[in-house]
Amino acid sequence: MDRQANIEKSIAYLAADEQVRCRIPSSPGERQRLLRALMNVWEPKELPEEFLAMQDAELQAQAADKGVVTIESLKSDAESSPFLLWQGDITRLQADAIVNAANAQALGCWSPLHNCIDNCIHSAAGLQLRKACYDHMQGRLLATGDAFITHGYNLPAKYVLHTVGPIVTDDRPTKQQEEQLASCYRRCMELAEENGLESIAFCCISTGVFRFPNQRAAEIAVSTVKQFPRKNLKTIVFNVFLDKDYAIYRALL
Repeated sequence: MDRQANIEKSIAYLAADEQVRCRIPSSPGERQRLLRALMNVWEPKELPEEFLAMQDAELQAQAADKGVVTIESLKSDAESSPFLLWQGDITRLQADAIVNAANAQALGCWSPLHNCIDNCIHSAAGLQLRKACYDHMQGRLLATGDAFITHGYNLPAKYVLHTVGPIVTDDRPTKQQEEQLASCYRRCMELAEENGLESIAFCCISTGVFRFPNQRAAEIAVSTVKQFPRKNLKTIVFNVFLDKDYAIYRALL
């Protein structure tokens, strides 16, 4: 089956499964967007192997289109520090684990085509990730500062570490919220160590819509990670997307 026919069949399956009426666009890019939108609103349940094979083929093709970024490619010949800074799309990183800034429900972002990191990671990993999170959470909420681990499925990363950072309502985090943010980084590193992982890529947890000030969030991230006693972890990547975060982390590192 060619790629466009594969996407069309994947869209048709999800639209029927979710009882959504939609017209399949002719543009390849619009077909990808529609497939992603349907994935974003999918209620977790068992999926047939036929659909998963179609979905996986498309998501792996999308990953190849974006290009995989290896941890080794981020290191310069003279670089000996275990702490690396990289600006770009975290779903391209071939780390042992990437960190997802999740919400308390921990099932991914339900807003179609939203550009938050939670949506991007779930959209690139595939519906297996939402089902794995659903099976883990069993209707519970994930406490702020806690984390859990799943496989990465169609991501280049082997695993995803899901954590919930604090939401700051007035741009002035409390001491408790600062400790909760530090706990996000510690819990992720604890899980990485427990699972024998050698590399981890952190996003800028709690910044953006959670409104934790970027400078203070970066200071907490860097100090917490540097103080953590590492055994298996050899490489920690601070992944940023915005230019201002790149400048902040570059100064701190």
